[in-house]
Amino acid sequence: MAAARDSPGRKPAWLKHKAPAPRRYRATGALLDELQLHTVCREACCPNKGECYSSGTATFLILGDVCTRACTFCAVEGEGKPSAGRAPSPPWAGDALADDALRRACVLDEDEPRRVAEAARRLALRHVVVTSVTRDDLPDGGAAQFAATVAAVRDAVPDATVEVLIPDLGGDETALQAVLAARPDVLNHNLETVPRLYPEVRPQACYDRSLALLERAAAWARSPDQAARAVRRPLVKTGLMAGLGETAAEVDAVLAEAAAAGVDAVTIGQYLQPHAGCRAVARYVAPEEFAGYERRGAMLGLTVVAAPFVRSSYRAGELLEREP
Repeated sequence: MAAARDSPGRKPAWLKHKAPAPRRYRATGALLDELQLHTVCREACCPNKGECYSSGTATFLILGDVCTRACTFCAVEGEGKPSAGRAPSPPWAGDALADDALRRACVLDEDEPRRVAEAARRLALRHVVVTSVTRDDLPDGGAAQFAATVAAVRDAVPDATVEVLIPDLGGDETALQAVLAARPDVLNHNLETVPRLYPEVRPQACYDRSLALLERAAAWARSPDQAARAVRRPLVKTGLMAGLGETAAEVDAVLAEAAAAGVDAVTIGQYLQPHAGCRAVARYVAPEEFAGYERRGAMLGLTVVAAPFVRSSYRAGELLEREP
């Protein structure tokens, strides 16, 4: 499917960046605090947080705010690395954690799906995006919590679409099937970067494992069972960061592999260093290069949205509306 084009002479929505509206920004933050919910907007130091909170939306971060991995691009607290303003965390050790805060993070919050659904209802969200930290300490990687959250959101806001941005679940196909059985409208899993940079950027992840997850999700989305049950075929999506040290040719190769795997849409945005403890920006990508990725995607049958402030969950509902 070709990428949709904006009207001539009109600035694409993906290139606009609005200043925060203080009153609504504070109201969104207060609601999330009241319901004791984490957001990737806050924990990952997203540059779009001001605009999203001011619009009365946020990307929910479930399964706690401590990750069992240590990706060098990410501000979320993880194994052996500090987040902005936080002390370094001790290494994970299964169920025997030395730090009380990390031990509490390992506890599965069974009420969390209800609170996410309540926030979605009170914010009157039309498109609900749910992501998580990676939880390698859980047998299913947190798949059951994703499924429970999707179900709770559907009960609370039945007219809303639901997008899940999942970790790789350790490559466990049964765990992935548990998420898919909840029938999200969008199944998103980010490749994040090109294969060559995985040892530096995602040392505990595997490019082939992530690509295989997307391929399995695409096969599910196109299955006869889904065609019979869904009004709209579920969308399979992935995301990349630009400016980590990759070349344009490497990004083109990833786009080709994503298309071959059956992915529908790809988001590409400029990597910005969240804080001093994260990987430095290798370069700032020119607008023409982002536009080239969109053209390359269209040639491959992908919907590619690429611009500096594009993020996986930023204006995610708009991308879903662009799909036929």
